[in-house]
Amino acid sequence: MSTSTDSPTAAAQHPTPYAMAIAGEQVEARSGRRFTTTDPFSGTNWASLPDGDESDVDAAVSAARAALSGPWSTLSGASRAALMRRLADLIARDAEHLALLETRDTGKLLREMSGQLTALPQWFHYFAGLADKLEGSAVPGDKPNFFAYTRREPVGVVGAITPWNSPLLLLTWKLAPALAAGCTFVVKPSEHAPISTIAFAALVEEAGFPPGVFNVVTGDGPATGQALVAHPDVDKIAFTGSTPTGMSVAKAAAGHLARVTLELGGKSAQLVFPDADLDAAANGVIAGVFAASGQTCMAGSRLLVHRSVHDELVAKVVARAETIALGDPTDPATEMGPIANAPQYTKVTDMLTTALGDGAIAATGGGPDPELGGFFVRPTVLTGLTPATEIACEEVFGPVLAVLPFETEEEAIALANDTRYGLAGSVWTKDIHRGHRVAHALKAGTVWINAYRTVGPDVPFGGQKQSGLGRENGIDAVHAYTETKSVWVELSGGTRDPFTLG
Repeated sequence: MSTSTDSPTAAAQHPTPYAMAIAGEQVEARSGRRFTTTDPFSGTNWASLPDGDESDVDAAVSAARAALSGPWSTLSGASRAALMRRLADLIARDAEHLALLETRDTGKLLREMSGQLTALPQWFHYFAGLADKLEGSAVPGDKPNFFAYTRREPVGVVGAITPWNSPLLLLTWKLAPALAAGCTFVVKPSEHAPISTIAFAALVEEAGFPPGVFNVVTGDGPATGQALVAHPDVDKIAFTGSTPTGMSVAKAAAGHLARVTLELGGKSAQLVFPDADLDAAANGVIAGVFAASGQTCMAGSRLLVHRSVHDELVAKVVARAETIALGDPTDPATEMGPIANAPQYTKVTDMLTTALGDGAIAATGGGPDPELGGFFVRPTVLTGLTPATEIACEEVFGPVLAVLPFETEEEAIALANDTRYGLAGSVWTKDIHRGHRVAHALKAGTVWINAYRTVGPDVPFGGQKQSGLGRENGIDAVHAYTETKSVWVELSGGTRDPFTLG
């Protein structure tokens, strides 16, 4: 949550000041304005940041453009890789500190953020391994007097807009392949969780990257991000966030034909068949929707379960949900923290109120936690729904599971695909034939079989339908940050008719 520093409460709490990072320097907003962020667990305004605007975005893009044609452009892929490996080592060194910053900003469990930050160096090592392997090809062609070949070149200046739920992980999914490709970078982090990105910028500088390769512009609200997306000198936009905002980003980027990678929302289904290990499935359902308080794009927030095991599985999920320990996200015993900010808390609780008013049955949960208060919402399992019920088909981004029964495999697939989203899903079955058959039929970018919520730097991630465009992670992610150039070399030294196509 961001608030004006004109607030007496914010002033009394003396939030820690941070600066933007442009061209290797710590800078203030040119307007002099600042805003504060709120710790969603304690409710305190704990950090203060520059409120950047269009002029700050322009300065950051100019720095990135200068770096693109400066020393960064002369580095070989092997030299870029060496810098990326050095950055990976620094992230590993500071992982616990960065994780604590993210917990303070987002309210997510310290143990989860520690896990993310400890794993983060893997992404930089993986993509560093590709930095010197961006090969072109020789093209045989049909013209004996020409030699044709292709080369991969960096797409240019990348503008990234990152969300508040996993700031550095989702930044890395964009930055690591972009650095491997030789691009330069400007990121606008969410106003609700910007601090870890600022701290990360200091590590980029310490690693020895040339000034301007990585820049951070902070701002309170959408205007700063809009200026970045619309900037005519930005060659590619990489965005993670909601589908409606992603559509707006795509339209703005199209205004100057910037390339886009969009990782957007989801309403992912977990399909449980009668032969599944129900204990394992219940654990996977818990992981899919209640881990991270349900605040993840890949949340498995729809449970589609065969009617013959519906009651048994729901009972298992409810029993475990009712033992989930809510509380201080820095406490190792806590299993679920608060909703990350006030607007999201309001959205989740309003959707629950509407669903219950429309006849949904709360098998457990159903609203705010009466003891903890604040932004805490109880883990919720809803039954008595139809596929058309809003909470069964729209993204909640909170700890809410919508349960729907099915009778046949064909019905399960139809229910799973009956959504405008297509980000992820899972299949729970002991039948290997069914597992693959259903995974192939689901319209989703990622499908887990007898698992949920596992990612890696080498496996592509992204959505179908309104869950996004393009893929992050994997070899193809580097290619998304390059342009293919074709080069023709005339070999004979002769001339030809200038008025005919060669």
